[in-house]
Amino acid sequence: MKIVGQNFTPKVVAQIQGLSDANPTRSRRQLSQQVCEALDWRSPNGKLKEMSCRLALLKLHREGLLNLPAAGPAPPKRTPTRKKARPRRAETPVQCPLSQLGALEIVVITNSNSKASRQWNELMDRYHYLGSGPLCGAQLRYLIRSERKGDVGGFAFSAAAWRLEARERWIGWDEEARRQNLNRVINNSRFLIVPHVQVKNLASRALSLVMKRLVDDWLERYGIAPVLVETFVERERFHGTSYRAANWIEVGQTKGRGRQDSANEYAVAVKDIYVYPLREDVATILRQKQMVHTEVTATPVAVARPQPRDWAEEEFGAAALGDQRRVQRLMMIARDFYARPQANIPSRRAGSNARQDQSGVSFF
Repeated sequence: MKIVGQNFTPKVVAQIQGLSDANPTRSRRQLSQQVCEALDWRSPNGKLKEMSCRLALLKLHREGLLNLPAAGPAPPKRTPTRKKARPRRAETPVQCPLSQLGALEIVVITNSNSKASRQWNELMDRYHYLGSGPLCGAQLRYLIRSERKGDVGGFAFSAAAWRLEARERWIGWDEEARRQNLNRVINNSRFLIVPHVQVKNLASRALSLVMKRLVDDWLERYGIAPVLVETFVERERFHGTSYRAANWIEVGQTKGRGRQDSANEYAVAVKDIYVYPLREDVATILRQKQMVHTEVTATPVAVARPQPRDWAEEEFGAAALGDQRRVQRLMMIARDFYARPQANIPSRRAGSNARQDQSGVSFF
């Protein structure tokens, strides 16, 4: 049986049961850590895939194939404290040569509870037409900091679009290569220079600086070295001047639907697609197909894996919710929220209620 990408043969399940029986007081978390170490089940950055393992063990337990120790009590829920929104202040226009901003620094945000993170959220919510989120999948955020003017903008990089006709044509990869290598493509999902800072060449300079550190930062956080960055420029709002000035390549246009809207339910503005190769041999790397290694043998074998229909199925299709209808419900909600990120919650879920009635299961 394969669960969340790991092969659990009857022999492996029996070995896990032996580990559990040998120490009945061991918690499920401790057991999952030991199982990960025994199977050498790790993410690309070397960390144990403990959460995936816990989901797999729970699924085996619920199907009667594994007898797990009793679950410990859940931690008490914390009630978040609401902070008062800061009043907006009038900004003084900044119009000067780039040199008068002093040194420019690209500041990576490492903690979602940090002052830098709050500043990034505030800037995006105030000035960017998409706001601060949601961002899809793996992500990195940066502030653009001027020595003399403080924070003048920011970036966000997140998971690449699931399918993109113009990008696939430019790369020249087939479906299997796309599925294996898509995690080496990342999306520049936010780019902001605050509107009161009108400094020629600032945007292209900031783009150039962040590209120089992006590979190392992404590799450090996720254990994967990206080779290509993509972005979308809404042509009714922007002209892509800063991207072209920073040597990005325009490869085509979108089809006028959202990144999660495979059914064409929501019309959105057409966007120009730009890419930035982080290596000269980017197309060659992304076209390569690797042998898939099973986790329980030392011999590499080619494993046929069913291809998920979209990003939501890939992210949530293996969720252990006790009922496959709840999994389907979770994927519906995720698609609705990402298809219309700026709509209010009732609008985003307007179509979900009808689908809930068809499935017969409420996720919440």
